[in-house]
Amino acid sequence: MMTALKIVKSAIADRRGVTAMEYGLIAGVLAVGLATAFTALSGRLTNAFNALAF
Repeated sequence: MMTALKIVKSAIADRRGVTAMEYGLIAGVLAVGLATAFTALSGRLTNAFNALAF
């Protein structure tokens, strides 16, 4: 019983998983932002490249 309590206490005190989750959240927000920016600019880029091609 005492070892199970020690395991639970050490799991609660371990902060490495929180840092990994923060990095994952930052990467997710950046991916959504980039996808939104590329979608918003895709029409302008297509027009610009078509103008250069002709």
